[in-house]
Amino acid sequence: MEVQFISKQNVRPSSPTPPHLRIFKLSILDQLIPSAYAPIVLFYSVNTNTKVLERLSLLKSSLSETLTRFYPLAGKIINDLSINCNDEGANFVETRVSCCLDEFLTEPVDLHFINKLLPCQFITEGSMEGTYVTNVQANVFECGGIAIGICISHKILDGAALSTFLKGWTSTAQGCRKVVFPKFTGAALFPANDLWLKDSSMAMWGSMFRKGNCITRRFVFDASAISKLKAQTTSSGGLSMPTRVEAVSALLWKSIIAASAELHGLPRKSLLTHVVNLRTRLEPSLSENSLGNFLWLADAEFTGESTSEPEFNELLRKVREAISRIDHKFVEQIKGDEGVNCLMAESIKQIGEKCSKDEVDCVGFSSWCKLGYYDADFGWGKPVWVSSIGLSGSIVLNLVILVDTRSGDGVEAWVSLDEQVMAILASNPDLLKLASMDPSPLVIY
Repeated sequence: MEVQFISKQNVRPSSPTPPHLRIFKLSILDQLIPSAYAPIVLFYSVNTNTKVLERLSLLKSSLSETLTRFYPLAGKIINDLSINCNDEGANFVETRVSCCLDEFLTEPVDLHFINKLLPCQFITEGSMEGTYVTNVQANVFECGGIAIGICISHKILDGAALSTFLKGWTSTAQGCRKVVFPKFTGAALFPANDLWLKDSSMAMWGSMFRKGNCITRRFVFDASAISKLKAQTTSSGGLSMPTRVEAVSALLWKSIIAASAELHGLPRKSLLTHVVNLRTRLEPSLSENSLGNFLWLADAEFTGESTSEPEFNELLRKVREAISRIDHKFVEQIKGDEGVNCLMAESIKQIGEKCSKDEVDCVGFSSWCKLGYYDADFGWGKPVWVSSIGLSGSIVLNLVILVDTRSGDGVEAWVSLDEQVMAILASNPDLLKLASMDPSPLVIY
């Protein structure tokens, strides 16, 4: 399979940004995120009612209208504190893929090939100064199917904000009267005057990387598997019914601890971090249309003091308690000067110190569940698959991204680990009783 470059252009906002909005200030929480972009690929089947050229034209015209409301996304990055809303627009690339979409999706997907469907690299070296905030690549398959690869700067969008942008873009494409208007409240609630958090967070994230050979595999839990997993909780007592995310996170954490123990000969200490959306933890809650990064890290630790592996319910309790500590009181504390100087700094320092120890395995979790990515309908149907990307290389970041399945009641886990640990994980019978490994996206519901 080859991806052939066809064209590249700037899609500018349909109306100019007012001069008083030209400089967009980023919040202090925008500095917490280590990655340059938030990459996602939406795959759409052939639509016999609309020609490919018409679909591409609609994508660009509706994007132009949407960028007027989401004006910072049409600018370029000045530095880690601000964006120049200069209306230069989104970088829009068109390509052709030398196969049919169903052919690509029928067999287990080559996760590294997915990266070619993106307009830029997930990880970049050097400064982001002067780069586009928004990058889109429309990949047209031979059959007429389309994969839309999106890389928007993580400096301004987290997963929930990306969902808001997609809702705005797709509703515009469909000509809906109900227009999505974003709310830009991040800098007012969490102002940034310097880069102390960026420096501290980069040190923390850096402590999580290890030398090795990174590989990504997909583990898919359908609704029945999740029901069985939840039943394990209630049958043993002591815990209320977990959410899908809690249950799958605890099971994967347990399985990764077991794989590491088999590789090293005994259970090792393990630190789980889980990204938490702060919007609903503020009082009053923020609008779901609030753009920015409203995220913090919850952390839970398995001490590895005993020679036996942890029980599922033990880890589930740790996950739940860690997430519950990021409550409205915590958020109120980090909003003030005291939070900036003390609580934020101490939280980041503690995670970094724990992860920096060679005998500790760090596993990061992030959930895209319930964000509505599968509702992204531009007028020719919803996506048949929503994908993350495959990681590879000699540096390993143990990372798990949880995504909804198409039906909305399952979970597709994108798991990136060192290949030695992954080989053991991929043969774990208890895990494989509940999860399908690398299935075709066409059979996932």
